[in-house]
Amino acid sequence: MKILDRIFGRALASDEEKHQELSITTGVPALGLDALASTAYGPEAALLILLPAGLAGLHYFSIISVLVVIVLITLYLSYRQTTAAYPGGGGAYIVASDNLGRRAGIWAAISLLLDYLLNVAVGISAGIGAVVSAIPALQPWTLILCLLVLLTLTILNLRGVRESGLAFVIPTFAFVILLSIAMLIGIYNSWQSGGYPHVIVHPPVPPAVSTEITFWLLLGAFANGLTAMTGVETVSNAVPLFRKPVVSNAQWTLTIIVVILALFILGLAYLCPVYHIIAMDENLPKYQTIYSQLVAATTGKGIFYYLSMFSIFIVLTYSAQTSFIGFPRVCRLLAEDHYLPHFFAERGRRLVFSLGIIALAIFSALLLIIFKGITTNLIPLFAVGAFSAFLFSQVGMIVHWSRKRREPYAYLKLFFNALGAVMTFIALVCIVVAKFVEGAWIVIFTAPLLAYLFSRINRHYKIVRSRIDKPLELKVEEFKPLVVLVPIKGWDSLAEKAIRFALLTAQDVTAVYVSTDDDEANNLTAIWREKVAKPAKDAGLTVPHLEIIRSPYRRIYQPILSYVNKVKHDKPNRFIAVVIPELIEAHWYEALLHNIRATGLRTMLFLARDQRTVVITTPWYLH
Repeated sequence: MKILDRIFGRALASDEEKHQELSITTGVPALGLDALASTAYGPEAALLILLPAGLAGLHYFSIISVLVVIVLITLYLSYRQTTAAYPGGGGAYIVASDNLGRRAGIWAAISLLLDYLLNVAVGISAGIGAVVSAIPALQPWTLILCLLVLLTLTILNLRGVRESGLAFVIPTFAFVILLSIAMLIGIYNSWQSGGYPHVIVHPPVPPAVSTEITFWLLLGAFANGLTAMTGVETVSNAVPLFRKPVVSNAQWTLTIIVVILALFILGLAYLCPVYHIIAMDENLPKYQTIYSQLVAATTGKGIFYYLSMFSIFIVLTYSAQTSFIGFPRVCRLLAEDHYLPHFFAERGRRLVFSLGIIALAIFSALLLIIFKGITTNLIPLFAVGAFSAFLFSQVGMIVHWSRKRREPYAYLKLFFNALGAVMTFIALVCIVVAKFVEGAWIVIFTAPLLAYLFSRINRHYKIVRSRIDKPLELKVEEFKPLVVLVPIKGWDSLAEKAIRFALLTAQDVTAVYVSTDDDEANNLTAIWREKVAKPAKDAGLTVPHLEIIRSPYRRIYQPILSYVNKVKHDKPNRFIAVVIPELIEAHWYEALLHNIRATGLRTMLFLARDQRTVVITTPWYLH
C-alpha cells in the first residue's frame, strides 16, 4: 500500500470528492488539451492533402480553415446550450438517449468511445512527432516514446482528475502564450513588409506541382482539417466535475477553449501561405511539424524555439488527457445502464473510474503498436467517431427544444442546434466519403460490432435480473440437516482445521480421500481411527466418517465429483457443503507451488452448476 500511495497518492474517501472538482483554471488544461492540440495535427493533416498542389494548395488552405472555424462556431453555440440543458453531464449519450431513444444513445456512446480512443493515439503520436521535429535522432524510437507517454498519462489520471488538471496548467498557458507570440510576430512582420516578411529559418521548399486542384482534393483536405475540432464535446460530458456554479464554470471553460482554438486556426490560415509553410511526411527524415516551421521562421532556432517546442510537446502529447476524463465517464454511464460490466461504474482509490482509465490505456497501446505511432496513419480513422457523436447530440437537442417551446428563447436555441446539426451532417458526409478507403471503414465496421456486444451484455443483465431479482419468501420448510464433505489429501494441519470447521456446522461430516495407493489408504485409515475418531468420540462429538475412493487411473477430480453426485442422489432435498482445505502462502509468488488441486476442484464444482452444492474454503495460513 505504501508503494501505491507513492505512485497514485493516498486513497480518498467518498466525502472528499468536492476537493477534486475543477475550476476554470484547471478545467481548461484538464478538458481542453485535446482541442488545443488539434490545432497542430488538424491543419497539418489538411496541408498534407494539399501538398501535391504546391503553393496553390496553400491558398485553398486559408479558405478551408475559415470553413472549419465556421463549423467550430456552430458547434460551440450548440454545446454551450447542451451544457446548460444537461448539467448532469453525459454529452451525446445522455442527450441522444433522452430525446431519440436508447438505441440512438448507444450509437452516440459508441461514437464517443471511438473518438476518445483514437484521440489518445493521435494526440500522443502528434506530440512525439513534435519531439522528433526538434530532435531528429529520436525518430527510430517513435513507438517506444509513445508508449512511455501513455504510461505516464495513465498513472497521472489514476491519481485523480484535479491532479491531472493542475499538472498541465503551466504547460498549457506556456503553449498558448509562446505560440501567440510567434504568430503575432509573424503577422506583424507580414503586415510591415506588405505580405513578404523576412524569414529567419526558411521552411522546406514546396515540392513541384504534381496534381491539379480538384473537388476531391479539397474535400479530403476539408475532412482532415475538421479533426481540429475533436474535443469540443468533452466539457459537456464532464459538467459535474466543475465546482459551483457548475454550468457557468463549464460554459466559461468551453468558451476559452473554443476562442483559443479558433484564433490559432485562423492564425495558421494566414501565416502558412505567407511563410510558405507546408506539411511534411512523418515517415521521412528531417520531419518538421508546421508549428516547428512557423516558430523557426518567425523567431529563429534559439531558446524561444526550444521552449515553444517543449510546450507543444507537452500539450500535444498529453492532449490525450481529455480522453482519460471523458472515456471512463461514458463507460460509467453505460455500466449504470447495464450495457457494460458493472465494475466500470465503480470509483477507484482516487475517486476516478480506474477500470475505464486502464481499459483506455490498453486499447490505445494496441492502436499505437498497430499503426507504429505515426500520426498520418491514424488521422483517417479519427474524425468519424467525433462527428457522429456531434450529430447525435445536435439532433437530440433539436428534439429537446421542440418539446420545450415555451421556455425563453427556445426557438433561437432550436435554430442554433439545427444549424449545428446541418453543419455536422455535411462535415460527417465529407469525412466518410473522403476517408472511407484510407481507413474510415475500420471505424464504420467496428461500431456495429460494439453495438452488438453492448446489446448482448444488456440482454445478459436482463436475464439475470429476471431470475434473481425476485422478493422471495424464506423457504423455512426446506431447513434440513446439512451434509458436509471434506476432500483431503491426508491427515495434516489443513485437514484438521477443515474437519474441525465441518463439525461446527453439521452432524453429517464425511472426509473424502482419493486413493491411488493401497498402502497409503490403509495407513490413513489407522491414523484416522487414532487421531480423529477416538478424540471425537471421547469428547462426545459426532464422529466424522472417512470415505476412501479407489482411483486405479490416478484421477482426482472425477472420483470426488462422482461421490458428490452419489450423496445428492442418496440424500435428496439437502444442501451439500464441500469444504476444501487450502494453504495460503506467505508470499504471492509462492502461489504456483500449492493449491493447484484445490483451485481445480473448486472450479469443477462451480462448473457443475448445482444449486444444492455449496463450496466453502478453509484457509490455513503459512507464516
